[in-house]
Amino acid sequence: SGGPGPRVYFQSPPGAAGEGPGGADDEGPVRRQGKVTVKYDRKELRKRLNLEEWILEQLTRLYDCQEEEIPELEIDVDELLDMESDDARAARVKELLVDCYKPTEAFISGLLDKIRGMQKLSTPQKK
Repeated sequence: SGGPGPRVYFQSPPGAAGEGPGGADDEGPVRRQGKVTVKYDRKELRKRLNLEEWILEQLTRLYDCQEEEIPELEIDVDELLDMESDDARAARVKELLVDCYKPTEAFISGLLDKIRGMQKLSTPQKK
């Protein structure tokens, strides 16, 4: 019992990725995920998931493609929530959709509507 752990570890040659910092930060995200559930309101989390699904659905229509083919877009809801006005938000989303040939107004106003009243999920780490 407890044997396999170390044995697997020693298999990797010295200086391999399995050792040192690489090994440690593999666990990072997983452990953080556990905390997230506690820290955030489930309702907010559910809202986010629904929003993500809605965004994907809209983008597949806008870009006329399958979900897998949607161009890489970083629609960061927290970033949008940080902005002081809907105009700023709309401008930001428009920038992201710059290569979309279909009209994006409806999507943008729908998105702004949906995020209104949402809370930011990323708790500010500053200070």
